[in-house]
Amino acid sequence: MFKRHTHIMMNKPAGVLTATEDRAQKTVLDILPDSLRPRDLGPIGRLDKDTTGLLLLSTDGQLAHRLISPRHHVDKEYLARVDGVLDESDIEAFKAGIELSDFTALPAGLEIVEPSLARVILREGKYHQVKRMIAAVGGTVTALKRLRLGGLWLDKTLAPGEFRELTQEELEKLTSQT
Repeated sequence: MFKRHTHIMMNKPAGVLTATEDRAQKTVLDILPDSLRPRDLGPIGRLDKDTTGLLLLSTDGQLAHRLISPRHHVDKEYLARVDGVLDESDIEAFKAGIELSDFTALPAGLEIVEPSLARVILREGKYHQVKRMIAAVGGTVTALKRLRLGGLWLDKTLAPGEFRELTQEELEKLTSQT
């Protein structure tokens, strides 16, 4: 059977660039074997070099656009370890949307798991957004992991740097949300 697109879930490790190529540093594509690297495979969205967790790679550019465009309201969920203490006022600030130097972040979810650990749910994904929003309420992110994109959760059996192709059911979860 002919497969139209390739879709890969990766548990992105820290220290690896979310890029298709870089002459000086290791990229997420460098982790994959040649057999899983069609010419047009690319990451859906970006995770900072030190951010870990769920990263999707796909040859389907239309799906990628629908998943990362704020217009489509696809949630992105992160677990953030913070140097500092988060409280109810931070939850309210996230709900209201936080003004940053170059844009005002859309309202977001902040659930405090422990005083220095929180789940953050965004519907957009701008440059260093979680880190910048936490900084705006007085904290510093010391570790950040993406857990979910839309209805797709990071496979807990994947160790950092491991990957696998999406199942048909997972792909349907993604496409039904866009």
